[in-house]
Amino acid sequence: MSFMVCCANGAGSSLMMKMTMQKVLDKVGLKPSKVHHCALSEGKTAAAQYDVVFCAQNFASMFKGAQEKGTLVIGLRNIMSPQEMEQKMKDNGII
Repeated sequence: MSFMVCCANGAGSSLMMKMTMQKVLDKVGLKPSKVHHCALSEGKTAAAQYDVVFCAQNFASMFKGAQEKGTLVIGLRNIMSPQEMEQKMKDNGII
């Protein structure tokens, strides 16, 4: 399973979100094939190449094209919350 995390500029927030995701994945014992972080501009074009995309809740609608191709897009209220990320993974059958 491959994951992509996106933020507005692809620098600080997405890197911290990737680190949060890695903590959650390690905790639940899931070994992804890839975890990538990037800016929304890259994410919108690359999202369909990933199984799951995490982003801030207000950006989730920007990934409709990828969703139509089968990518699961998950919006987060607090992109730094491992508890929310883990719960969304459970809610969506990832873990």
